[in-house]
Parts: sequence; C-alpha cells; structure tokens
Amino acid sequence: MSAPDGSPVGAERSIGQLFASATADMSALVHDEIALAKAQLKQDVKRGATSGGAFLAAGLLLLFSLPMLSFALAYGIRTWSDWNLAICFLLSFAANVLIALVLALIGVVFAKKAKKGRGPQKVAASVKETAGVLQKAKPHPRPELPEDRVPQAIEAVARSSS
Repeated sequence: MSAPDGSPVGAERSIGQLFASATADMSALVHDEIALAKAQLKQDVKRGATSGGAFLAAGLLLLFSLPMLSFALAYGIRTWSDWNLAICFLLSFAANVLIALVLALIGVVFAKKAKKGRGPQKVAASVKETAGVLQKAKPHPRPELPEDRVPQAIEAVARSSS
C-alpha cells in the first residue's frame, strides 16, 4: 500500500516531498478556481446576450411591424365595427406598443440576472482568502524523540504495515 505521492504508508516524508505535494495541490486549486471563473463568466455573458437579443427583437418588432400590422389591424377593426378609421389606427398602434413593452420587460429581467451574476468576483475573493490562509500558515513543531526511542518507533511502524 502506498501514499498518493508513491511513498510507502508509514514512512515519514521529507520536507521537500511535503512541499512538493503542497505546491502541486495549490497549483491544482488555482487551476480549478480559474476554470470556475471561466464557467461563471460564460454564464453571465450568455445571460447578457439573451437580454440583448430580447431588446433587439423588441426594437425590430416595433420598427418593422408597425406599418403593415397597423394598417391591417386598423382596417380589420374598421371592418368589424363601424368606428372612425383614426380610432382604429390608434388601437392598432397601442397593440404594437404593448407587445414591444412585453419584450422589453423580458430583456430587463435577463439584464438583471446577468448583472447579479458575480461569479468572477466570488472566485477572486476565494483565491484571496486561500492565499491569505497560506501566508499565515506555519508548520506545527514536532516533539523530538529521544535517541533510544527512534528505532522502536520505526520498528512499530514496520510491524503495523506488514
């Protein structure tokens, strides 16, 4: 049986091995934090793009549909009722504005969600916290064993691992 670094279980690792292991773990942690930040940023960009698309759709609908839709709706209202043609055109315009407002509200909702997304800020704070903890970390002092106990300790470890 062996430890994750390949050394046998029960054998004490040197300071260099411990430092190498800690460095590898820190490197993996930093890489994972960067991957998390990228994923969260991608999600925020996607929400922003959805918001922009909804605003664009609202604007295009209002711009291109007004002439044709207004005429068709106004004359349709005039055909079904004998109201004045000006009132029919006003009702047609109001329907187009209402649809554009609904699309704009959808855009606002997605823009707020994209603005609330604080993924990269959370990751940056986590990285700073991890760095702060590691800067303050000090190795625990080990009690020194008397010279006559050292062989017994090694023998006890050897017996327990066999």
